[in-house]
Amino acid sequence: MLKKLVNVSVRLMQRYLPEPFIFAGILTVLAILIAMPVCHQTPLEVLTHWGNGVWGLLAFSMQMALVLVCGSTLAAAPLVKRFINRLASLPKTPASAIAIVTAVTSVACWLNWGFGLIVGVVFAKAIARKLPRVDYRLLIASAYSGFVVWHAGLSGSIPLTMATSGSGLETITRGALVNPVPLSATIFSPYNLVMVLVCIVALVVVNALMHPNNANEVVTVDPSLLIEEDTSVVKPESPSPAERLEHSAVLSVVLSIVGLTYVVVKLVVLHASLDLGLVIMLFLFLGLLLHGSPLAYVRAFNQSAIGAAGIMLQFPFYAGIMGIIMGVGESGICLGTVVSDACISFSTARTFPLFTFLCAAILNLFVPSGGGHWAIQAPIMFSAGKALGVDPGLTGMAISWGDAWTNLIQPFWALPALAIAKLNAKDIMGFCLIDLFVTGAVICAGLLIWA
Repeated sequence: MLKKLVNVSVRLMQRYLPEPFIFAGILTVLAILIAMPVCHQTPLEVLTHWGNGVWGLLAFSMQMALVLVCGSTLAAAPLVKRFINRLASLPKTPASAIAIVTAVTSVACWLNWGFGLIVGVVFAKAIARKLPRVDYRLLIASAYSGFVVWHAGLSGSIPLTMATSGSGLETITRGALVNPVPLSATIFSPYNLVMVLVCIVALVVVNALMHPNNANEVVTVDPSLLIEEDTSVVKPESPSPAERLEHSAVLSVVLSIVGLTYVVVKLVVLHASLDLGLVIMLFLFLGLLLHGSPLAYVRAFNQSAIGAAGIMLQFPFYAGIMGIIMGVGESGICLGTVVSDACISFSTARTFPLFTFLCAAILNLFVPSGGGHWAIQAPIMFSAGKALGVDPGLTGMAISWGDAWTNLIQPFWALPALAIAKLNAKDIMGFCLIDLFVTGAVICAGLLIWA
């Protein structure tokens, strides 16, 4: 039965899911057409919101591009390659390969989403080289599926924000949250940890079961997708002063010590959390150190940068969509507020976390950003939750899970993984759709049980 559902899901996505840029364009037009009648905004107002928002993700776009490029460059270092290849030799069957990739990626994403997103797909490609009879599409989908638990993990932006004191906490939640909510009530709460564990186990089992039994149905990897460009450099016999600097490890070591020392100081001395900026610095300076020379690192970096094209093209369009969703015209109505109000209009104390989750899941298709969700939903959901007597930690985690859940079918976050895997979104989304239903059932049940 599962195999039939998988085949139907894969065929549907292959036939109807367009290239990610087209998907972003369709969402843009849809947001424009909905905002005008629903929010009583003029075409000029909506256009202004869109244009003002287009460049709202520039800093984040650069961060995502650097996560992709620095992570890929680190993975191309000889020492890291050898380590990954040894790990990739562990699974001996396609099903075990799928299970291991899913488990590793899920745990890595729970620890830090940027780290997990890159590590998972790099590990999956290494396994594909060792085990060519595994279904490559499912392997990469499994590497991406673990991303669903990121916002319930240590790098979850919403629970981390809720735990941070400051006037902004009360301001953005309209006074519903005066005091910070400790991580023990969100990330480390029993219900959240159980939901994370059950989701990971369910993904491991379901992904392994989705692998075709018939060898004729397996879509193996195109060998050209696994070709690794040779970025090694050969030092000239009689190098010039400039060439000596290019091939010298001294500059790489000195810069790496500076960068890695800063990371250690931030984490150990200043007790900062491992955010996206620190992950990028870790990738950058470890890669620079392990490549051995500045020239070797530059060549590997240049090769990895090719995959960042999709991020640079599509992120401005998603930022524009966020501008539409969050834009308020003369009517005083925001589209994000309309969606949130609709979700809570028929909620009770028992069903409120569930409807908050579903509302966040819908908004995530248009606003694939934890910060965007916080700005849109926090003022409404925390005030409504307070009135209904719902624990604020549960409200925050409901938003967090909703923000992460529909990432399984939202190409926005899959772009770095797809760039490394050299696949299109339609190649993996059929499998991810099955994962969406499975994890959705787990999350909905968890929110209802603990409400």
